[in-house]
Amino acid sequence: MVEDKIAALLEEKFREDAFADCFLVDLKLHAHNKLDVFLDSDFGITFEKCHKISRYLEQYLDEEQWLGEKYVLEVSSPGISRPLVMQRQYPRNIGRKVEVKLNDGDKRTGTLIEVEEDHIVLEEKVRVQEGKRKKTEVVETEISFSSIEHTKVKVTF
Repeated sequence: MVEDKIAALLEEKFREDAFADCFLVDLKLHAHNKLDVFLDSDFGITFEKCHKISRYLEQYLDEEQWLGEKYVLEVSSPGISRPLVMQRQYPRNIGRKVEVKLNDGDKRTGTLIEVEEDHIVLEEKVRVQEGKRKKTEVVETEISFSSIEHTKVKVTF
């Protein structure tokens, strides 16, 4: 399978010092030999790194003809609209507002304030009843990675 071959090539590339902070987020092969490769880095993926990895992959695609003679290869970061899918993506987003969709369908929105090995901590604003009035309280909620379906970073202006 082409995707497995590409993933193996990337793992090899990520062993190099210059790319050791990089990791594969997703790989999609579409109709008409279009291959999307989404990469990230512990410090933010740069255009230069994506470009170098694209050239690296093209060497093999051209030589081995895994996608034939005509293909489209796009190597990029996942972008802000794509959810966080790997635990390794979370630390870079500490301090940002996120929406966490849980496996049970519930959603939590708050500021990501902590990332641990098995969970994250969100700072949420919740409305609580106090007598006849409601007031807003800030609470910290611990959410295990095993209960997260996906997390999206919310862009605020």
